[in-house]
Amino acid sequence: MSNVMQGNNPRYYAHVFIAWIFFGFVFYMIARESIFYINLRQAYLLSPLYANRISSRTVLFTSVPDDYLNEAKLHRMFGNKVKNLWIATDCKELQDLVDERDKVAFKLEAAETKLIKLATKTRTKSLKKKGSSHEDDHLGNASDFERESGSVAARWIKPSKRPTHRTKFLIGKKVDTINWCRSELERLIPEVEAAQAVHRDGKAKFVSSVFVEFYTQSEAQAAFQMVAHHQALHMAPRFIGVNPEEVIWKNLRIKWWERIIRNAATITFVFLLVLFWSIPVAAVGAISNINKLVELAPWLGFITKIPQVILGVVTGLLPAVLLAVLMALLPMILRFMAKMGGLPSKSRVELRTQNFFFAFQVVQVFLVTTLSSGAVASASQISENPASATTILASQLPTASNFYVAYFVLQGLAISSNSLLQLVGLVLFLVLGKLLDSTPRKMYKRFSSLSGLGWGTIFPVYTNLTVIAITYSCIAPLVLGFATVGLYLIYLAYRYNLLFVYNANIDTKGLVYPRALQQTTTGIYLCILCLVGLFAINKAIGPLVLMIAFLIFSVLFHVSLNSAIGPLLACLPKSLEAEEESLLSLEDGHTHDGMADGKGTHITAADSISRNGNSTSSTGNEKHLPAPPQKKPNFIAKWLHPDKYTDYQTLRRLVPRAFADISYSTNTERNAYYNPAVASPTPLLWIPRDPMGVSRQEVRHTSKVIPMTDVGAGFTEKGALTIETDVPPPIYQEKIYY
Repeated sequence: MSNVMQGNNPRYYAHVFIAWIFFGFVFYMIARESIFYINLRQAYLLSPLYANRISSRTVLFTSVPDDYLNEAKLHRMFGNKVKNLWIATDCKELQDLVDERDKVAFKLEAAETKLIKLATKTRTKSLKKKGSSHEDDHLGNASDFERESGSVAARWIKPSKRPTHRTKFLIGKKVDTINWCRSELERLIPEVEAAQAVHRDGKAKFVSSVFVEFYTQSEAQAAFQMVAHHQALHMAPRFIGVNPEEVIWKNLRIKWWERIIRNAATITFVFLLVLFWSIPVAAVGAISNINKLVELAPWLGFITKIPQVILGVVTGLLPAVLLAVLMALLPMILRFMAKMGGLPSKSRVELRTQNFFFAFQVVQVFLVTTLSSGAVASASQISENPASATTILASQLPTASNFYVAYFVLQGLAISSNSLLQLVGLVLFLVLGKLLDSTPRKMYKRFSSLSGLGWGTIFPVYTNLTVIAITYSCIAPLVLGFATVGLYLIYLAYRYNLLFVYNANIDTKGLVYPRALQQTTTGIYLCILCLVGLFAINKAIGPLVLMIAFLIFSVLFHVSLNSAIGPLLACLPKSLEAEEESLLSLEDGHTHDGMADGKGTHITAADSISRNGNSTSSTGNEKHLPAPPQKKPNFIAKWLHPDKYTDYQTLRRLVPRAFADISYSTNTERNAYYNPAVASPTPLLWIPRDPMGVSRQEVRHTSKVIPMTDVGAGFTEKGALTIETDVPPPIYQEKIYY
């Protein structure tokens, strides 16, 4: 826009109408993607793959009054639809006991492993000195394992070399670690089991949260969507689909009034943090226009004397790098604030973190940097001629886009290359693994664990890039080209990593995506406000009125869109339950009363296949889904009618029926929503097996106190610790799809 002659220039109408077309396209894409997401979400959540899960049939009620923390009253309230009830209990003391038990148990595991390593190392050195002819000397036999604990290890190492520690830091008594841990576990394990029994029997102190499991998903949805209590803020907010592994148990005790205070305090803190963070971010933005900054502050003239190559790096890449480093400090603080707000699950924490971090991205990375860069570029001219301030700002504001051209290039190249290289993970696995993994358990966890993703701090970064591109689309369109290239490189890297590298350990049911779509509209509003301001500065009345009218239209459209899709993002519609039953009936090859063609004739899966010539096979079995009800559309028709060609009936065919066996053992179902401290079993200790019989003797004696095994781990010929990776280890636990 700086190329257009200032004043009431008719060419500004071109910017207005192009902006209308572009912003209308963006709004349409947001609405289209929202419709697609809602249909896909409903298809997944209503499919047997998810509907049979215990989390889909369980509702979490928070801020429950004390008089409703009663199983009999809750059963009367919900009737015979209730299958199980879990009233949360105060597990602080029990958690301390469990933590102490596990700490001592793993300390014993590490000490036993160290003892076996020392004996193996001593034996290896002895064999090298004496020769292989003495290899079988002093090897343990069955009778040796029954002798006094440590007798086999004593053949190879002195008693003074056994693992020891002090009971208190520096001043505590020095004790034999193995013997001390065994005696402590003899005391702790019965205490933990007794305390767990108290909580299971409902004799512990209740806290104000209840998990209610229903027999069907439909009944759970009805309970979730109703008003549960006659008093405001009681038995609310409610949550459905909460995975037991994601529950933040400490937050279940929070009362309704405490939640209000926590929300107000955390939001206020984040707001103040924005103001505090503005100072260093503004300084970083000023560096991007160092030449104008020197004109304004001549004492910085020494910077212009450095070589041009280095100066180019300082003014181009350095601000972007510093800004990225500065913003890397924020996620931990924001996630902690979201958790302190009283949210009961990690997925909800991620969603609030997404809001917090997006606000920081827009304000700090975009607005503050843009305003500081544009203001510095214009400050010297304004100081000479204050009356020309509006004209100068109107012509110089687009120059702030230079910073974002470099920022898009940096983000696209750096993020994509780093994501594919995974240098940090490589170092942690190859280098730190050898230094820190001293037990088979640690080796297996590092070998089998994948990196997780913090959705709340990943989406806002790229949503903000989109906002920046949209904001500059009508002011400095060149940014769109660099943004397209940068975002495409990031897309390629994440597409690969999401399939083969990362593990989504927090499941928001995809809600981060529609939230990111809604946040993208920030770019539209910012661009409209910028255009309104620029037209007002240049006294272009006609374009100004048209943009204000479009702003009003945008707000009304956005409000209408949110009111329409909001309930569908939180709840499942009753109308689709019959559709799902009909679809499952067709999948089994039967007719259903609700499934008929346009002439009223009932259809079967075979009929549908014969008419359309194709079918979709369900994963893991030979049953078939009928073909989609509509003929395959062309690209334009599919793009213009997402409600028709990407509806529930079509997208439901993308969801496999037998992807996983959704069934639970009696013990798993009974303990599903107990605090982990209540259901935590005594851990199985895992030590490596050695050829001398040290491990077998230690297993025999330690197992009298706590379970222990030496299967699946051992030593190489050089004495290095190793584990078997081709078979499941003793500590392996099958994943439970809650």
